[in-house]
Amino acid sequence: MIIIFALNLLLTIPLFIIAHHNLLELNWPIHIDRIVLFLCILVALQLILRAMRRLTLLSLILYIIILGYGSLFSTYSFESVFEDYRSMVYSMNDAPYPQDLITSKLLPFPNKSKIIDAVEFQNPAIRSFALMAINKHFKHVKGYTTYFTTIQCFAVFKEINTNWNYVSDPKGHDYIAKASETLPYLSGDCDDHSILMAACVKSIGGTPRLIHTKGHMYPELLIGTKKDLERINYAIKKDLFPEESHGNPIHYHIDERGNIWLNLDYTAKYPGGPFMHEEILGALTLN
Repeated sequence: MIIIFALNLLLTIPLFIIAHHNLLELNWPIHIDRIVLFLCILVALQLILRAMRRLTLLSLILYIIILGYGSLFSTYSFESVFEDYRSMVYSMNDAPYPQDLITSKLLPFPNKSKIIDAVEFQNPAIRSFALMAINKHFKHVKGYTTYFTTIQCFAVFKEINTNWNYVSDPKGHDYIAKASETLPYLSGDCDDHSILMAACVKSIGGTPRLIHTKGHMYPELLIGTKKDLERINYAIKKDLFPEESHGNPIHYHIDERGNIWLNLDYTAKYPGGPFMHEEILGALTLN
């Protein structure tokens, strides 16, 4: 009986993770829908395993072989199961805060060609600055091999936002500075910050986009899927920005493809900090 229940738990956890990532969330209070889902899988497997006692030991051996193979050849391993479960549970307790971005209502992005030219991601000075930030922040953080580019983008965010000095444009003029012009002083308005952040992120393989509102512009970083967000949420809260993000949710947008974009505004103290809550008028993705 103990062996059957132990095998049940070993099977329930990865099956629950798969179901959690692929089934629609009902957003019930305190994630009751996910608790019910876990219990249903647990009970169903318990009944199946009890009815198939003779296959229980074989199933246990097969389970260990599959995850053992994954551990040896860098596919889905024992550690992967643990990391996914830990991140999922943490996100359920400290849920990120989503906001949909309705692209059908967006307007043409103002000064689009000038902004694209200003995002000088191939400029050697921009890449050198990004490399400096990467070697300065989070270099020794372990356990996020799959997300090393995202972690490096967060290092760039930390370096720029920690040292950013807001300076207004000339009165009555919308001055768009190139990233290399803003870099030496880490100073400028929201447009300048967004362009520099996007250039640095793009120079190291990240995918940024710029969001335009009535009186503001800010950058966002492509995170990936819901599963990726759970790992990134855990990384920000536990290892990268624990003090800055303490007690605060992770803010992000979901686009029409289901991709998740994290806020990197200069007003944010951590990736995914609060939005300025202005109506979004335009979005410019810099692939």
